[in-house]
Parts: sequence; C-alpha cells; structure tokens
Amino acid sequence: MHLFSYREGSLFCEGVSLTEIASQAGTPSYVYSLNTILNHFRRYVHAWAPLEPLVAYSVKACSNLAILRAIAKRGAGADIVSGGELHRALKAGFPPGRIIFGGVGKTDDEIDFALDSGILFFNVDSLEELAVLNELAKRKHKRAKVALRINPHVESITHPYVRTGGATNKFGIDIGRALESCQKAAALPGIELVGIHEHIGSQIVDVGPFKESLLRLLSLLDELKTAGIDLKFLDLGGGLGITYKDEKPPELEKFAREITSLINERKLNLVLEPGRVIAGNAGILLTRVIQIKRTQAKKFIIVDAAMNDLMRPALYDAYHEILPVRETKERETADVVGAICETGDFFAKDRRIANVEREELLAVMSAGAYGFSMSSNYNSRPRCAEVLVKGDRFAVIRERETYEDLERGESIPSFVEEDL
Repeated sequence: MHLFSYREGSLFCEGVSLTEIASQAGTPSYVYSLNTILNHFRRYVHAWAPLEPLVAYSVKACSNLAILRAIAKRGAGADIVSGGELHRALKAGFPPGRIIFGGVGKTDDEIDFALDSGILFFNVDSLEELAVLNELAKRKHKRAKVALRINPHVESITHPYVRTGGATNKFGIDIGRALESCQKAAALPGIELVGIHEHIGSQIVDVGPFKESLLRLLSLLDELKTAGIDLKFLDLGGGLGITYKDEKPPELEKFAREITSLINERKLNLVLEPGRVIAGNAGILLTRVIQIKRTQAKKFIIVDAAMNDLMRPALYDAYHEILPVRETKERETADVVGAICETGDFFAKDRRIANVEREELLAVMSAGAYGFSMSSNYNSRPRCAEVLVKGDRFAVIRERETYEDLERGESIPSFVEEDL
C-alpha cells in the first residue's frame, strides 16, 4: 500500500501535488511519503509482535537521515553494512545497542568504529573475518559480540544478482561447516558468540525458501545446544519482496505466522532486517520530459532523470510502473530513456505508456528502495534532490547537488602543469 493517488486529474503524494513539488524542488527528485513508510513499519512490527523481535531497518535500502530518524524514533534498530551507514545510523539517533553490522568486507577501521560505538553485534561472514575481528577486539581489551552468517544452500527465485543463499554465492559460512565454525568462534578470547544469521536474497515473493532455510538454522541451533553452545540471537535477515508489476508477495501477517509457527516456544531473541518492504513503495522518482524523439522504429520519451539516478532497470532489467502526473488515458508504445551515453540508460522499453508531451511530468513508481542509495555521478551528473511529504506538508531533505559539488575534494597537483 502507498499514498500516491490521483486527485482531480493530478497525481498527489499524500496531500501534496507532485506538480507543486516539481515547481519548488525541481526535477529529477525522489519523493517519499512519510506516512507510507511509518505505516509499513508499524504493520511489520505488529505482524511479528508475538515474538517481540528487534526490527532492524536495512539502511542500504534508503539511507536519508530524515527517514532514518523517523524510523529510529519508532523503536527500530538498524542493519548496516559499512562505516558510513554506522555513522548515519548514529547520527539519526539509533541506539548503538540496536545496531547490527553485516557485510562481507568490513575494514579494520570500520570494525574499530563499531567496537568503540558499542553495537549490538557483528554478523560475521567468514572465519577469516572472525580472526581479524578477534585480534582487533583483543587490542581494545574487548570481546566482540558476534552472530555467524550461515549460508543455508537454499536458492531463492529472484534475480541472480540478489540471491545470497546458494552454494556458489560469496556470502556466509557453508552450513556444512557451521557447527565447527561456531565451536571455533566460541573458543576465541576476543569473541562472544551470541547468535547465528542468515539472509538468502532480496525481492523474494515465495514463503518456501524462507521456511526451508529457517528449518536448517533451527536444526543447527539444536546441534549447537547439544555441543554446549546455547545461543541467544537468531537473525533471519530480510528479503521479502514487494509488488512492482504483477508479483504477489505473501500477505505480511500470514508470512509472519508461518515463520512464527516454526520457531514455536524456543527462547530466542529474533532479529529481522526489512528494507524494501518498508521503503520500496513509499517513494517515487519524479522526472520531467525533455524531448519526444521518433525514429522509423520507435518513439522515445527522453526524461531528465537517468540511470545514474535510478540504476535498477539498467542493472536488473527491473520493472517500475511509470505514471503521468497529469492523468490521461491516452496510451502509446514507447521507450522511456535518460540522457546518459549508454544504451542501458532506460526506465522502460516498448511500454504502453501515457501519451505525454515535452515539459510534462512522469512518476517512476516503487523507487523508494535502492533508488537514491544506488545513485551516482556518472556522466558528471549532479545527484538529484530528495523530498519528504507528510500530509499537506513537504520538505527538501537532501538538496540537489551542484556542479561545484562534483569537484569537491579534487585537486590538480603542480606537476600536471609542468612541461614534459
């Protein structure tokens, strides 16, 4: 569910016209509905209420400070994967004891930052990482709290680039080595083993892989208990998909009940890491038509947004619905493309889409997750603005970059000016 709808022939975000936002904030801009984000978060918490989990929002999905602050104030934790995301989470007000640090390539500096900050625990991806973490913690005369990320060898039906639970993926410790790995972790002086973790992929709309992987982890927990290792935390990650086109993700409450029934009466502190289900349908990319180009083969709608603003169509061939801000039923087949010098710079191909003219506005829907957070300055394009709407009010929560921003931090050394 989201709060984008037509009123008297114009597309609104909550109580604000997208036309008004475009006139004041410019285009391209990301526009987020705060009430949609908070409704999604509350519903997620309510669905899992019987287990009283820590719901740790996946910061990588959408990391603007204003959005992080809104979620942190409602009691969320934070799932982070970099030192930069740790900085953001702390700045937004997440208590360190509700922050979990995952990812496959934590640097020594990032680990030191997290140890000094007192985070809840690290999701450790390998025995090699575990050894480094042990040494860094010992130097500080600390014990790092750790959950080992287990690769359960469960393949999810999703895009290959976002599958993370299969045998050939780079993530996690092979489940066949999990018992031995946990025993090694428990014996290290700089490590306090507190749990196990899994994350099998992203944009998954089938309950089956979640259930299969959970059963494998519960069996592992039983083995560990028999071996004298009784763990407190079970981190099930995230990955639940949303509707972009015709996907039919499981109803959230039903999904939670099915998973809850497998955990039963086990005394575990459950951690969940939703991202896309909170932010995905809460945001759109607002863009303006700058040209209509017709060739013998096609019609192209060229807009002022591009693949540097929203990478998902180019990277995953992902579908995003595209709506005209001025409501119209006239349709024509066209490609919607940006101005970047890449054939892969597109938002839609051969799509039956609104028949719009130059200067009209389009909304690229379901862009709240992995939209701005994956954006770049490719082709030296300034990153766009971000706007947050609540009811009939809105605010720019990230200013549009300028050309001067593009050169910040760069310098020309004197030897460049020397004659050869």
